[in-house]
Amino acid sequence: METIDAILLGIVQGITEFLPVSSSGHLQIAKELLGVRIEENLTFDVLMHAGTVLSTVVILRSEIAGLVRGLFTPRFNEEKAYVLKLLLSMIPIGIVGLLFMDRINRMLESPAILLIVGAMLLLTAGLLAFADRSKARRRERISYRDAFIIGIAQACAAMPGLSRSGSTIATGLLLGNRKEAVARFSFLMVLAPIIGQTLLDVLDAGGLPAAGIGALPLAAGFAASFVTGCLACKFMLGIVRRGRLLWFALYCAAAGTAAILSYLL
Repeated sequence: METIDAILLGIVQGITEFLPVSSSGHLQIAKELLGVRIEENLTFDVLMHAGTVLSTVVILRSEIAGLVRGLFTPRFNEEKAYVLKLLLSMIPIGIVGLLFMDRINRMLESPAILLIVGAMLLLTAGLLAFADRSKARRRERISYRDAFIIGIAQACAAMPGLSRSGSTIATGLLLGNRKEAVARFSFLMVLAPIIGQTLLDVLDAGGLPAAGIGALPLAAGFAASFVTGCLACKFMLGIVRRGRLLWFALYCAAAGTAAILSYLL
């Protein structure tokens, strides 16, 4: 892998992890365009995910610090309740990861992967458009029920091309929660699944293997993923607050159509 390829893939990972346009779908498209099979290099994959995890921690550091402080108080408080809601939201993706991840990984190797990605991007577009046009409500706190339903949306987004952030944010808005609260919950709830999946991949591989690419592409991919992840996370929080999801719906519709046409033609 060339350094420029690593930088481009890191940028795609960092941006699309937070924007509601599907990171998995865009990575598949980028892989096809660049002729790079990133799933064959676990070390590179781990570093790109580490970049986006670190960017989330940096941008939401005050919220994370508040939750950590709240966990070490003797009484049950809002911080502990919030952490319980985050844990509740992770149950569905945990079940999907244990029972269906092998099938999903095989799907990524399907000759029809662009068709699948295109269809899921169109579904993402529909969800975003529907949420954008839904009646705005101002529920300040996400309930336990809503946390679990948002978690189900995240589990469905294991399908390549179905945006995780798009699905969870749209679901939270349709349930009547405040926009900024939904965005922050969506970004925080993904930390443990990303870290957990990465650790499982490493364990399945018998440890982190020696990189098949040089140190410079690895460092460049990590840096690109981290920097663009910080920018995308902060940008997306502002976009959701202003309620402008329709542009992402239009983009996903165009990208999904292009992916399907490229497969058919």
